[in-house]
Amino acid sequence: MTDLVERLVPDELWVLFRRVVPPTEVIRPQGGGRRRAGDREALAAIIFVATSGCTWRQLPPVFGPSWQTVYRRFAQWSRARVWARLHRIILDELGARGQLDWSRCAIDSVSLRAAKGGL
Repeated sequence: MTDLVERLVPDELWVLFRRVVPPTEVIRPQGGGRRRAGDREALAAIIFVATSGCTWRQLPPVFGPSWQTVYRRFAQWSRARVWARLHRIILDELGARGQLDWSRCAIDSVSLRAAKGGL
């Protein structure tokens, strides 16, 4: 499982992701309970769902966390705008390295709101 997680979430991506993911606060007033599933494993499972086209319920158990946990983490991170911030950090990182090819950039009305009254 470690190989799959490391392949889907390489160390370089993991370092960038940790910069944008909000800190987790585990509150167990009574102690006990299950240990929280790892963020890296949850991120790998989310990437697997996004790239394979499988449903959350079809998520293979090889990742560790259940599909419910992975979906819940995806929803939490979506509400916290983690994906937008990660996208921005990746673009900044690639831009700093000179690895962005802006000749393939396109902006349409879905990406950017048109100005009122034309130009």
